[in-house]
Amino acid sequence: MLRPLRAVVIDDSAYNRVTISRMLESSPKIKVVATAVNGEDGIKQVMKHKPDVITLDLEMPVMDGFAFLRWLMANLPTPVIAVSSRSSDRSVFKALDLGAIDFIAKPGGRVSPRLEEIERDLVAKVLQVAEIRMENLRRRITDQEETAPREAEPPAVCEGGIELVAIGCSTGGPPALQYVFQNLPMLPIPIVVAQHMPQAFTRLFAERVNKLTSYTVKEGDDGEMLENGTIYVAPGGTQMEVRRTAEGLQIRTFSAKVTDLYAPSVDRLIISAGQACGERLVAIIMTGMGDDGAQAIRRVRELGGRTIAESPQTAIIFGMPNEAIKTGCVDQVLPLGEIPGAIQRLCTG
Repeated sequence: MLRPLRAVVIDDSAYNRVTISRMLESSPKIKVVATAVNGEDGIKQVMKHKPDVITLDLEMPVMDGFAFLRWLMANLPTPVIAVSSRSSDRSVFKALDLGAIDFIAKPGGRVSPRLEEIERDLVAKVLQVAEIRMENLRRRITDQEETAPREAEPPAVCEGGIELVAIGCSTGGPPALQYVFQNLPMLPIPIVVAQHMPQAFTRLFAERVNKLTSYTVKEGDDGEMLENGTIYVAPGGTQMEVRRTAEGLQIRTFSAKVTDLYAPSVDRLIISAGQACGERLVAIIMTGMGDDGAQAIRRVRELGGRTIAESPQTAIIFGMPNEAIKTGCVDQVLPLGEIPGAIQRLCTG
């Protein structure tokens, strides 16, 4: 039997430390080797135990989670799951920028008897650590610090016949999407995105990226007509599809079923986009665990659309891109830095 993943839990609440530790150890594949009361204490415990994974509260006295992340990624890069209170929803994206691989929200606030509701999700996110490519995460953080923001350019002309770009991703996706949109010249087409993320966080993510790019970025609303130069993020906890109407392309959103493995589902969004656009669609699968999107890539190819997958060179978790590539229906396998240029070339002929 493989040794269990060794975890350190960092949280200033004694209740949270005990509860999170118990939840993690409900899995025989995880062992909590230490807890810490703040970032400073966390550094000591990490130096001593060299854990495989860390759960990190973001709001703490003495040294908060952000200062700890900066130290960790510079000195001892280790997979981190940020455990955020609802009062600091927006801060999880800052944590992802600093190197956290994923996040989970505490229900009901910083100290809550409902904390146990997150057990299954937390354990699943910690167990995916085995698939994380830390060298890619380190490279991405370094590249991010060295890359100057792209200056706005005049809108390109779409001569390639493409009328829609659809992107799907999961773990590691928010910073990757942000990179793509910051480096993609303004194209006169809409873009739709399925990023595995809880309800409310997709809206906050869209608002964040909207401020950082020349595109209009928003959550998709049911019945909304797609407009050029706008990025539509599928709302967390729901399903989003694209349909063709007499007026053009339209978004439809649906309540997720209890049996839905992913909400939003990459497969569901991209398959619907393929049926609406046929050969005039570009479908892209980026970093994430599992196989969501593989079925869609196969369908897009059958319908004549173009397909791209992120390469193992940059994907934080290569699961989703790898499953897409295995279908034999991916046209281009590219590192993250080359994806904006590839989209531009396909769309501008």
